[in-house]
Amino acid sequence: MFHRKAAWLACIALVLLGIALALTVSPAWWWMAAIAAAPAALGLVDVLQKRSTLRRLYPVIAHFRYAFESIRPEIRQYFIEDDLAEVPFSREKRALVYQRAKNERDTVPFGSEHDPYDVSYEWINHSLVPAHAESHDFRVLVGGAQSTPYEASVFNISAMSFGSLSANAIRALNEGARRGRFYHDTGEGSISAYHRERGGDLVWEIGSGYFGCRDGAGRFSEERFAANARDPQVRMIEIKLSQGAKPGHGGMLPAAKVTAEIAAARGVPAGVDCISPASHSEFSTPVGLLEFVARLRTLSGGKPTGFKLAIGHPWEWFGVAKAMLDTGITPDFIIVDGAEGGTGASPLEFINHVGVPMHEALMLVHNTLVGIGLRDRVKVAAAGRIASAFDIARTVAMGADWCNAGRGFMFALGCIQARSCHNDLCPTGVATQNPARWRALDVEDKAARVCNFHQNTLRALRDMLGAAGLEHPSQLGPEHILRRVSPTEVRSLSALYRFLAPGELLDHVPEHAVFRSFWASARADSFLPPERTLEMRRSKLT
Repeated sequence: MFHRKAAWLACIALVLLGIALALTVSPAWWWMAAIAAAPAALGLVDVLQKRSTLRRLYPVIAHFRYAFESIRPEIRQYFIEDDLAEVPFSREKRALVYQRAKNERDTVPFGSEHDPYDVSYEWINHSLVPAHAESHDFRVLVGGAQSTPYEASVFNISAMSFGSLSANAIRALNEGARRGRFYHDTGEGSISAYHRERGGDLVWEIGSGYFGCRDGAGRFSEERFAANARDPQVRMIEIKLSQGAKPGHGGMLPAAKVTAEIAAARGVPAGVDCISPASHSEFSTPVGLLEFVARLRTLSGGKPTGFKLAIGHPWEWFGVAKAMLDTGITPDFIIVDGAEGGTGASPLEFINHVGVPMHEALMLVHNTLVGIGLRDRVKVAAAGRIASAFDIARTVAMGADWCNAGRGFMFALGCIQARSCHNDLCPTGVATQNPARWRALDVEDKAARVCNFHQNTLRALRDMLGAAGLEHPSQLGPEHILRRVSPTEVRSLSALYRFLAPGELLDHVPEHAVFRSFWASARADSFLPPERTLEMRRSKLT
C-alpha cells in the first residue's frame, strides 16, 4: 500500500518538514510547506472521494495519468504518427493542403514515401502524347431540361453548418468560394447571416429538421422555403437524406448552444433544444421523395434540385431508382456521401461501422443510373476524404461528375486536426462558438487561403490530366486508374469492378451480386425490405 500512496505521503512529509523548519530555522521554509500543501490536500480529496477507484488507490500520482492522456492526440500527431498514416488525414495530405492554401511550393524532393509495390497502391497512367488545357476552371452543367442550369466547379465546399463551424469560418469559406467561383454548401443548419455577407454561391441543404423553412410546429413551410430559395445567391437545392459519418442518426443541438444567431438561421426558438429527426416527415416512400424534389424545384423558381445520401440498404436506393422510372421525375443531381466522411460529433459505432464507403456507394449509384438509362439526366457528386487532385481524379474515374470536400477546406482555414470539434475547444477558431477563439480567425487571410487551395488543386488536376493525355475530368474513366491488388498483380478499376452498360437494367438483371439480390424485389412505393429479407428476420422468432 505504501508505494501506491508514496507521492501523497511524501507531500504530507514535506508539509510537516517545512512547518518544522519554518518554526525552528527560518520563516523562508513556509514556502516549501505551502507548495507541498496543495498536492497533499489533493491527495486527501482523492482518498475520500468515491467516483474514481484509480484516484483512491493512487492519490496525487493518478492525475499524471489523466494529464498525459489528455495530450495523447497531440503527442501522437507531432512525435509518433507516420507521415502516411490516415488518422483520419495523413500528415502528408494535411501538409499538401497547407502549402497550396498559402501559395507555397508543394513539390517533393528525393522520391515518394509511398511503396509502389504495396497492395492497394494506386496511380494514373500517363500518355506519350500529353495534352494541355489552357484553363483549370473545370465546370459541370447541372440542370437544364427541368430547371435553370448551373455551372458547378468540379471541386466545392461540402455541407458544414453554421453552429458546427464558427461565424468567421463561414465568412472565410464563402468569400473564398466567391473569389474562386465555386459553391459553398450551407449544411442542414440553413443560411445564416454570415453566409449572406460575402455573396458566394450557396447550395442550400434541407435536412429533416427543415431549418430555415419550417413553421412553428417544425413542419415544412412552403412560404418560408420559397422566400429563401429564390434568393439569387442560392444556386441549387439539396435535400439531405443522410450523411456518411452518421447515416440514419438524428441529432440534437443542446439548448445552451442554440444562440440567437443560430435560432434566427434555423427558424427555431433560442435557448431550446434543437432536434434534427432521423427521417423526413414530408415523405416516407421513394415516390414521395421524388415528388418532394419536384415540389422544391417548382417552389425555388426552377433551381436545380437533388438530394444527398449515404448508401445503406441497397433495396432502398433501388426503390428510388425505380421510382424515377415510374414517375418520370428525376433529381438534377445526387450527392453520394461516403462512410469515411467527417462530422463535428458522432457516436463511435456510427463513425466506424455504419454506412457504405464512398467508392462502393458511388459506383452503385452510378451503375444504377447507367443501367436504367438515366445517367445523362442526373449528375452525380461524391464526398469522403477528398483533398488532392488525385483524389478528385480517382473519384471522377469511378463515376462522379464533381467532388465536394469538407475537412480539406477546414485545413485551408487553418484546422490542425486537433479533433476538438465537439467540445467547443477548437484551437484554431474554425469549429467553435466561443467568440474568444473564433474572432482570432482572420477572415481575409483565410478566405485567400480557401481560394488558393481550390485553385492550386485544380491546377494540379489539370496538369495530371494533361500527363494522361486528357483535357477535362469528364474524359476520365475507370481504365485510367490502376491499383496493385497483390505483389505481382495490377488491375485497372475497369477490370476490378463490374460497370453496367446503358439500359442494362431495363432488359435483365446483370451478373452483379447486389443487383441479383435486391433489384427485382425493390419497390418504388415503399422503403420496406424485400420479402426474402423479412422471412430471414422472422425465422429468428420461430
